[in-house]
Amino acid sequence: MGQWHPESPERLHAISDQLIASGLEFSLRHYDAPLATRDQLCRVHTPEYVDDIIQHAPKNNLRQIDMDTSMNPHSLQAALRAAGAGILAVDKLMANEVSAAFCSVRPPGHHATRSASMGFCIFNNIAVAAAHALECHRLERIAIVDFDVHHGNGTEDIFQDNERVLFCSTFQHPFYPYCGADTHSPHIVNVPLANGSRGEQFRDAVTTHWLPALEAFQPQMLFISAGFDGHLEDDMSGLALVEDDYAWVSLQVHNLANRFCQGRIVSMLEGGYALSALGRSVVAHIKALL
Repeated sequence: MGQWHPESPERLHAISDQLIASGLEFSLRHYDAPLATRDQLCRVHTPEYVDDIIQHAPKNNLRQIDMDTSMNPHSLQAALRAAGAGILAVDKLMANEVSAAFCSVRPPGHHATRSASMGFCIFNNIAVAAAHALECHRLERIAIVDFDVHHGNGTEDIFQDNERVLFCSTFQHPFYPYCGADTHSPHIVNVPLANGSRGEQFRDAVTTHWLPALEAFQPQMLFISAGFDGHLEDDMSGLALVEDDYAWVSLQVHNLANRFCQGRIVSMLEGGYALSALGRSVVAHIKALL
């Protein structure tokens, strides 16, 4: 998105480097993500929006599609594969070929609404994957948990009227995108965290609000919008989480998945811009899922 932009290719390099350094790289199975199709994208986005992104993808230079989101000549392919990764992960899980999946993708997705891109996001990757599970695998109940420091407003927008989807999120508030704290819905559990919140406040929010809702809902598959920009070292936010907090919440989700979902978890990378902290956090996250 430009040399100055925090949503950079180096993010995925940092994750790969830490996976190798930890020794975890060699315990994982790797897959190349397919391209999501127009029909798959249109399950969660309006056809007009999808067509605009595809037809006006730049052939050179940058196209600004939001005040902080732009496309270069390679962005469309990256965005299609980011969405396609979640679809492949769902298919592999439903075929019992893998026990859990982490999609190391960019651009992120949880701010993309039905009809607009924003917050570095072009297509809503987690929503595309969840809709695929509902539509093609006939699941009746799926849950999405989102611990990115920014509220997943796009995911909420897409599923706000779909009672088959339980959406649980924590996020710093007030903070971009300045919404979510006032949502009232039986299948949307938003827990705003104050600036400066640490692991204690985060864990209390998950224990008090997320876990009872998830246990009552008994999802058949769990999805994670895994944003690591609430880390203490990440200057994109004012939260002070550390690797142990991400490992802890990942283990809570893992235990729930074992109880209700036959262990089926699809985790997709969202934010996280302090490169060393991002890599270490993803390693802790994946270890917990294993």
